[in-house]
This record gives sequence, C-alpha cells and structure tokens, in this order.
Amino acid sequence: MSGTISFLQVGDLHMDEADGMVSRARLAAIVAEVNEWLGEAIDFVFLPGDNANHATPAQYAAIVEALAPLTRPWRVIAGDHDFEDGDLRAYAAAFPATARAECEEVAGHRCIFLDIVSAGAGGPDFRVTVHDRRRLREELARAAALGQVPLMFMHAYPGDLAADGEEIATAFAEGGVAFVATGHTHYNELLNDGHVVYGAVRSTAQIEEDDARPGYAIVTVHDGVPSWRFRRIGAPWPFVQIVAPADYRMVTRPADVRHVPRPGHVTIAARIFGGGPETRVTMTVNGGVPRLMQSGALWQADAMLVAGMNEVRVTAGDDSDVIHILARPAGNVPKRGPAIAPGCDAHAIGAWPEHGIAGTQLGPNKNGAPQ
Repeated sequence: MSGTISFLQVGDLHMDEADGMVSRARLAAIVAEVNEWLGEAIDFVFLPGDNANHATPAQYAAIVEALAPLTRPWRVIAGDHDFEDGDLRAYAAAFPATARAECEEVAGHRCIFLDIVSAGAGGPDFRVTVHDRRRLREELARAAALGQVPLMFMHAYPGDLAADGEEIATAFAEGGVAFVATGHTHYNELLNDGHVVYGAVRSTAQIEEDDARPGYAIVTVHDGVPSWRFRRIGAPWPFVQIVAPADYRMVTRPADVRHVPRPGHVTIAARIFGGGPETRVTMTVNGGVPRLMQSGALWQADAMLVAGMNEVRVTAGDDSDVIHILARPAGNVPKRGPAIAPGCDAHAIGAWPEHGIAGTQLGPNKNGAPQ
C-alpha cells in the first residue's frame, strides 16, 4: 500500500504585463484558499510551466510575490515560455532550488519532475534532456525497489514531444506511473492510454473555456488510484473528492480490485477538503437512500455494488462528487491490451462535467480541433 497523496495543480500562469498581470491576483486568490481552507490536507502546490509569458525578471517577481504567503510547499517546472530567451537563467534565478526539485519522496510516492524544454530549440520543440532520460530510468527503478508509486510532472504530454514520445510514455507505463501532471493545453483534460492517466489544468490567464473562469485541480492518488477534480476559484466549501475505488475512466489496472472491484460489499473512500469532523457527509449508490460516511483522514462507508456500472455520489454541504465504478466478477475481469499511441491526446476521455472537463479542447494549442 502506498498511502495517500494530494496536491493542488495550477494551470499555466503566463504572467504578463500585456494583460495587467491578471495571473498575479488569481494566483494570490489560490494561495489564500490553500492557507484558509486546505492547509495540510494537500502536500504541495504544483506549477506546470509557462510561468512567465516572456521569461522576464518582472514577471517572475510577480509570481514569487503572489506565492510568498503560501503556507504549504510548492514545486515548479519550466515550460516553453520560460525558455523564450534560449535558456532558463531567469527562471532559475527567480525560483529557489528547493522549488525546482528533480525528484523527491512525498507521502510514500516518488515524485519525478522532468525538463522537456531546454533540450529543444525553443517554442513547442519539446525534448527530454539526456540527463533526464537517464534519471527517469533510475528513479523508476528506485521507486520499484522501494515499493513507491511513481508520479510524473512535465510541461506537456509525451505525445507532444518532438522526439521519442512513445519511448517516454512506454517507460511510464512499464514503470508503474499512476499519474502524470502536465500543463501546456490551456484547457482541462484527462487522458487514459490504458496504462497511465495524464491530467492538464486550464491556463490561469489565457482561458477560452467555461466563460474564462479560473481555478485549479486537486489531484489525489490513494493506493495507486488517481482522482482528479477541478475547482473554480471562489467556489463554496467544502469540496468533495471520491478517491476509491477508481472511476471507470481512470482505470489502468483492471485486474486490481482497487480499480475494478468485485460485486458485493465495497468500501467507498472520499476526501472532504475545507470541512471538519462535524461535517455531514453522505453517500448514495445507484440513486438509493443516502448513508452517512464515517469521518477521518478519509471518509468511508460500505456500499453494495452490482455487477456492471454503479453510480456513487458523495455529498458534503452544497458540493457533491459523482463517479461511476465498474464492478466485475473475478472470472469476468476486463483485459488490458498493449499500449497504442501511449501518452497521446487521442486517449482524451472527453467531457466529464462533474469534474470540470468540457471536452472541447478550446485553447491556442488545439483551438477546438476534433479529438
């Protein structure tokens, strides 16, 4: 068992004077929500690159200023906009080395941060450096030896790499990576290539979906099962996230009962962010009578799942999370085929409104093109 990790994933900031540095106020609002409502419920805040739109010291200074009050750790990687001058000197000068970690253990998980911009020629010429290619293999092997679940952090999907994208995505699959947090898309999106789940959050400044409302995702990985849900800045608290078993869209290990449980009694687990022990939390299965969940680090309740698809809803205050759990008898477990185009957005799960995904791919890197 790997335990539970939760982190807050911000979208690309694109801090820029041209728009009045709108990301500064939005990032400050996120920091305020973390400090007031989330606290130690999250392990760190992640910035996925394209932090400063033109990699200038003033743009980086605005980011650091907004992050200064944050009471939780934060981690950052570079995007192609951070590499606009052909190097990462301004980026490295702005952010402390601790925030630019290459790898660290967090809550029993091996968090591996990849540089995919400085080996390229600038712009969206994404390539993995020789150093990071070697380090990736070493860290995945170390995670396996230590019984840790590896998580990856990179600016774009492997399918966006100019070279060796399939090789990198295959390494993730073979290394047991549970989740890859990315940026670059400018829209909310989840991919599941059958082996690994990838998640991107809409840009904080340059938003074309959802009436340009900014927000962030909370990502939880519990016993190797990833959960992802988007939250708009300023939405009411508490915030609900069901973390076990897996929603069918997040299944990558169909033989594992934490991904595809057997019909019968199954424990449903959820995290309630911004709530307390006195919060009333209920669970409903397949439209039945709501049942109270028991409090703790994880809220839990026993559910009776039927063979096939089951709708599970957990409600706290005015917020609900809804997932659909596939339950199969032991002799009828779905098969996992070989990876085809791994790490490519051909595997986008499409719209998932309850989790903040419109499925329209509205952003400058896709412009609503068909999936």
